[in-house]
Amino acid sequence: MSEILVVDDEPGIRDLLKEILEDEGYEVRLAENGEEARAARLEKAPDLVLLDIWMPDVDGLSLLKEWVSDELLTMPVVMMSGHGTIHTAVEATRLGAFDFLEKPVPYKKLLATVATALNSRPNRTARPVSLDPLGNGEAIAQRLRQAAQSNAPILLSGEAGTSAELCARFMQVPGTTFLAPDDHSPLSENPLDWLQKSKGGMLFLRDIGKLTPLQQKGLLLLIAKRGEYGVKVVCASSDNLAQMAGDNQYSRDLFNTLSHVAVRIPSLREHREDIAPLAEAALKEAAETQGLGAKRFTQVALERLSKHDWPGNMEELRALANNLAITCLVDEIGLAEVEAVLGSATKANAGALTHLFGLPIKEARDAFEKAYLECMLDECGGSITKVADRSGLERTHLYRKLKQLGVKSHSRNEA
Repeated sequence: MSEILVVDDEPGIRDLLKEILEDEGYEVRLAENGEEARAARLEKAPDLVLLDIWMPDVDGLSLLKEWVSDELLTMPVVMMSGHGTIHTAVEATRLGAFDFLEKPVPYKKLLATVATALNSRPNRTARPVSLDPLGNGEAIAQRLRQAAQSNAPILLSGEAGTSAELCARFMQVPGTTFLAPDDHSPLSENPLDWLQKSKGGMLFLRDIGKLTPLQQKGLLLLIAKRGEYGVKVVCASSDNLAQMAGDNQYSRDLFNTLSHVAVRIPSLREHREDIAPLAEAALKEAAETQGLGAKRFTQVALERLSKHDWPGNMEELRALANNLAITCLVDEIGLAEVEAVLGSATKANAGALTHLFGLPIKEARDAFEKAYLECMLDECGGSITKVADRSGLERTHLYRKLKQLGVKSHSRNEA
């Protein structure tokens, strides 16, 4: 049962809030001034504090600052005031308050705010995300830990398929909100809505190189306001943003803002020593997910996988492991089985390239993209979400690209 500390110098308000909250099943402690609130916090940390701003001995904002500086702000605090202004509300959230309520507080708004604040509490028992699936985990983990200490937005750069979202989740405070929207269109409509939804947590935006100029302006606004909501903003891109900004194809202001704290995620071929254990782990996971018996690679097969360049990085490796787990009838997967998958893809790509060399560059590019997306749709069973993840394309951009190239899917699944 959650415990709420109500701090207010007016007895009538304290008693009313206590009655309402206890009727909803919460345990309630009361404090009539800042001194009692200090003592109550030191005695035992509540799950939530409803804190009045104007009190006779110390105002609520000063007490909030004190808890922050003493590292005692381990619970969400909702500020209350009967003389609230926009400036006061902004200042409260900037200092670390979860939300601001103006008195008299409407019954439904009170309960909704309390429920949301309690759900935002970090789960202290949650285990942090592991970077083991990336291989070479500790090397990049050190860079990510250092980046996470900064209050600045973070840019994760790397080739498609290098698991930027996994890196973002590694930097997330366990138990806090993690928002990773698929559609970027709200950036040009109401970007601050994402800050409200990810309040006190992390907002992860993938494929920001695909943003329209209007969406780039929305992202700049969002970054400027992130501190008011206590949100860590992490962006990812497989595009060369520096080159795009230099060619006036991307906002120079946005690139400069993001480049202060940037972490590059290495491709698989940059740490080939990890490919063999990663392949074994991916095959084991695929077999278990499909409910199949244990399968393993021979040493020769692992050596072949380690020599492959993996342009699709971890996503390509997982796809290959899943393919072999399902299609191979033997428990020990050897060189022949691996070559059948890698070799056929190499020959197909070579044949396609030979054909494209005789076309004008725009037609060659369109032909390649069409063949690539048709292949992706086939391998992903028509799932747009999976194709978007594997190709590194934002879903709205992917839909436009499919329509533009005339690519049809008989099972245009969303999942």
